[in-house]
Amino acid sequence: MLVSEPELRTFTQNIFLSMGCSEAHAVLAADVLLKSDLRGIDSHGVARLSGYIRLWEKQRINATPDIKIVHETATTATVDGDAGLGLVVAPFAMQVAIEKAKTYGSGWVSVRNSNHFGIAGYHALMAVEQDMIGFAMTNASPLVAPTFSNERLLGTNPMCYAFPAGKYPPVVVDMATSAAANGKLEIAQRSGKQVPEGWIQNQRGQFTTDPHALKSGGALLPLGSDREHGSHKGFGLSATVDILSGVLSGANYGPWVPPFVSFLEPPVNPPGKGIGHFLGAMRVDGFRPADEFKADMDNWIRRFKSASTVDPTQHVIIPGEPELEAELERMQNGIPLVDAVAKDLNELALKLGVKPL
Repeated sequence: MLVSEPELRTFTQNIFLSMGCSEAHAVLAADVLLKSDLRGIDSHGVARLSGYIRLWEKQRINATPDIKIVHETATTATVDGDAGLGLVVAPFAMQVAIEKAKTYGSGWVSVRNSNHFGIAGYHALMAVEQDMIGFAMTNASPLVAPTFSNERLLGTNPMCYAFPAGKYPPVVVDMATSAAANGKLEIAQRSGKQVPEGWIQNQRGQFTTDPHALKSGGALLPLGSDREHGSHKGFGLSATVDILSGVLSGANYGPWVPPFVSFLEPPVNPPGKGIGHFLGAMRVDGFRPADEFKADMDNWIRRFKSASTVDPTQHVIIPGEPELEAELERMQNGIPLVDAVAKDLNELALKLGVKPL
């Protein structure tokens, strides 16, 4: 099913309004989700809508949060999201980081008491629009086993670094620190397909291609898949995200991060509040004139794009390039929704009294 961007945007805004969100929050939350779908990251777009609704129904998401700074210095802050949508809380925090960077050169904000914040790239790109380098990361529900373990202790814990360029689009490094994002697993489940070896292990710690393996005690693997292929490095990256997002902010961390799915209850006696994020912005002209930096970024991009390749039919892909190509194509031709997602959204619309797609 193909849906135009304006139609899907209006639909998504109406779903959030039906939760009781303010118009400003509904518009912002929809924008974050639509950016994901437009950029081809279908796992983090409107496919997540029913999940947010179910968490709201269980009173684990606050549709009218009082988002506020609870600790602050000139260049740093901690934000409490009041259990609001991460789609709203994280942009608030990134704007705080940007304002601090405008005055002092950089701004760093940790967030606690939040929820799933969509794609990290959305928040990092807010800084790029101001000629800044943007950073965004979040911890997530524990689905990943550290190297050598069969216990799920970490989330997919994505991180994003976004760099402005001149004539070229920004370089956007947006990735999970697990071998694969959980959303890709969900897509495989909906499509009835197996997943590549190295994404998941079963409860005995053996590789499996069954996308349902997590339901029977399996776990996602860190980036690198196993020790011989560098999974200890993926574990280290994921640990960094968890510490900056959770331990630093006073959010939950490790196995205590609350699950995104509503049918699982949050852990008892958690050490913190909600899900945590970490966001940052650095002014390029705090280091050198922005125009000079962007000219060199263009040169960097040109050189890597012209690199010789093993297969002449392939070329080096600049981070963020596939997502931009998807955005241009989908803005023109519409956003594809797999049948299971379209059915889920229309059932949601019927339930909430919203016009279906």
